[in-house]
Amino acid sequence: MAEVGEVTEGCRLPVLRRNQDNEDEWPLAEILSVKDISGRKLFYVHYIDFNKRLDEWVTHDRLDLKKIQFPKKEAKTPTKNGLPGSRPSSPEREVPASAPASGKTLPIPVQITLRFNLPKEREAVPGEPDQPLSSSSCVQPNHRTTKRKVEVVSPATPVPASTETTQASVFPQQNGSARRAVAAQPGRKRKSNCLGTDEDSQDSSDGIPSAPRMTGSLVSDRSHDDIITRMKNIECIELGRHRLKPWYFSPYPQELTTLPVLYLCEFCLKYVKSLKCLQRHLTKCDLRHPPGNEIYRKGTISFFEIDGRKNKSYSQNLCLLAKCFLDHKTLYYDTDPFLFYVMTEYDCKGFHIVGYFSKEKESTEDYNVACILTLPPYQRRGYGKLLIEFSYELSKVEGKTGTPEKPLSDLGLLSYRSYWSQTILEILMNLKSENGERPQITINEISEITSIKKEDVISTLQYLNLINYYKGQYILTLSEDIVDGHERAMLKRILRIDSKCLHFTPKDWSKRGKW
Repeated sequence: MAEVGEVTEGCRLPVLRRNQDNEDEWPLAEILSVKDISGRKLFYVHYIDFNKRLDEWVTHDRLDLKKIQFPKKEAKTPTKNGLPGSRPSSPEREVPASAPASGKTLPIPVQITLRFNLPKEREAVPGEPDQPLSSSSCVQPNHRTTKRKVEVVSPATPVPASTETTQASVFPQQNGSARRAVAAQPGRKRKSNCLGTDEDSQDSSDGIPSAPRMTGSLVSDRSHDDIITRMKNIECIELGRHRLKPWYFSPYPQELTTLPVLYLCEFCLKYVKSLKCLQRHLTKCDLRHPPGNEIYRKGTISFFEIDGRKNKSYSQNLCLLAKCFLDHKTLYYDTDPFLFYVMTEYDCKGFHIVGYFSKEKESTEDYNVACILTLPPYQRRGYGKLLIEFSYELSKVEGKTGTPEKPLSDLGLLSYRSYWSQTILEILMNLKSENGERPQITINEISEITSIKKEDVISTLQYLNLINYYKGQYILTLSEDIVDGHERAMLKRILRIDSKCLHFTPKDWSKRGKW
């Protein structure tokens, strides 16, 4: 068995932790850093296959030294395309194909063939126009397995059977079976994933970190990751009446990273090193709400639009705070290409920040959100969906369809998938039949009504497993389970955006030079 003194950066070994059920488990972890405080060694560990926000400092008694894996000595500082890196090498180990995972097991993508009842001579006809999709609401009350059918097709949209499947359309069902992906047609160029992975990040082809793009993308460039940025550097943040424990690294000044608590003014987001400095700042800070224009207010909820060029200091401080809870995005100090929409909650002391999203002033890829965040004290209270709904409400006023910038975080993906599902199901369930026929709607019409991009609409229908092929038409079949689940979810969704309370005039940024 190895000694504690032999544990160095790059070693891998099981580490004791408590899971969500408050049970002990020993997942494999990598040692990222070692420090000595008053003769007591602490180890910063990253749990393999777990989110980085679970990384933590642990003592030696939580390490299983019997199963330690040492890094290769001949490659302590690996290089990437000739560039030196500071990440220690990981031990080479063989992973059995059927090895059980300690965390969640990702479903294996499997191709699915939709039910086709076409004659053979029609199946091979390329470029044939899509069949019209209709929608029927014939539910027999006395039969539990009876389904409500909604048929939908879009002549202007590729048939879902030939649509490239997205990452978000491959999900496990509740019974444990894999949600299946739709096969792509041979010879067709592969489209970008609707809900991309980290491979979509703006890495330069030669491995050299590229300069910030003026288009304003905030996708993280993984080519310059090192040990410093992989470790949380802020212990605690005090923001108003809340104390927040950061999840990820954020590039606050180095001298502030050793403090037990970093204090922020909740109105201008200025950071100071002590409570006394904060109290002195509050006597001079006149803000009681975010700078910028209040464009929405209903009850205690308000939204403020902030120009990244006119309010540079606030925007940079907001990005620094957000980076503590967003790992998949990078931080650019040039905030000029962005607009920030900050959601606040009002009380007698002022407007307190709840969350925000940013968007590019000009997006060539129809992005209506660059970064989106609900602060941890306000999570699981419906504010995330409210931010998403507000972003699409702005897109409706602008007369555009939009989609969030990829990749999405795990929590962001769950929120968007839930919002898309509820919004689309709400439309389908409100369709009314005319002249006794099944109601009809196209993919394009759903996209125009909701401002959700067509690719996101299709991926959501695939995720919900609604699309079926029946008698030459693509139909959407709504089972009673889906209908009941949707109705229960909508009863819990109390917070909604009221378009009558929105006072927003879109601007044509292409005619404003440098904004």
